[in-house]
Amino acid sequence: MNQDALLNWFHQNQRSLPWRLNPSPWSILLSEILLQQTQMQRGIEYHKRLYERFPTPSSMAKSEVDEVLFLWQGAGYYSRARRLHALSQIVVTDFEGVLPSTYNELLALPGIGPYTAAAVASIAFSHPVACVDGNVRRVMARQTNNADPSVKDVQEYADGMIVREHPGDWNQAMMELGALVCRPRNPTCNECPVHESCRGTLRANELPRPKKQKKKEVELQCIIKVDAQGQPELIQRPDSGLFAGLWGPQMEEKLDSEGLEYLGCIKHILSHRTMNVHVWKDTCKQGIDPNTVALSTLDRRILTLAGVFLNVPTE
Repeated sequence: MNQDALLNWFHQNQRSLPWRLNPSPWSILLSEILLQQTQMQRGIEYHKRLYERFPTPSSMAKSEVDEVLFLWQGAGYYSRARRLHALSQIVVTDFEGVLPSTYNELLALPGIGPYTAAAVASIAFSHPVACVDGNVRRVMARQTNNADPSVKDVQEYADGMIVREHPGDWNQAMMELGALVCRPRNPTCNECPVHESCRGTLRANELPRPKKQKKKEVELQCIIKVDAQGQPELIQRPDSGLFAGLWGPQMEEKLDSEGLEYLGCIKHILSHRTMNVHVWKDTCKQGIDPNTVALSTLDRRILTLAGVFLNVPTE
């Protein structure tokens, strides 16, 4: 692979992203955690929302986790928000509020795995550590014509290719190539700056072979209780499990819904499961304003189905 050609392409074609325009270590970390399970455009929106409120680890550490969850609502995978809050507190207590710079120190923080630690260490602190994500795996598979590269294969390839003088730019260049040119479907090989070294061009759409994933399907029942003013009765969920720490109506595998109004079934798809939620409506003496607490996207859909007013439209 022509490394100079890829770096030149990156410098000319990289997307103008908030954490590139204002590349503080905390901003970069926040972007990487958000983009773990959130699409780019939505990641930009949530980064703006969170970074404006929490411009430093110290500012987040001083807040309650409920406030972080409130700003995070709609982004999904809420355990990320809880771990980020715990991370900020560790940074304050153990590192005097300054994000640590080395791969191993970053890896030891809550919610940070090998990819995120490598990304932050290289992009924010110029440490020569190679990143491996889905984009890098796809580029590697096509460059080497390997339909099913192992985790070790991809890591060794990335380690061998990294430009040690510019590790942050190099890692971003590899990932940007996978996102913009070497896409999962219909890659634009004629625009690729490193097409000459690609051994898998003729069957690029077949590489790499998709990983088989089994998705669990669950049936749930939900009773949404609403008072005379249209306010719902909501409970805060436990600190562990699905939608931990968020608020919502009662939802279980089995509930006594006899005599209640059936509103319908909501099909909610997550990466690891499909949830079929059957919703009934009941009354209560006094509810709460749902716009003041953190809600999951599923709970917002349930409230909307029940006719509860929400300031932010359901996605």
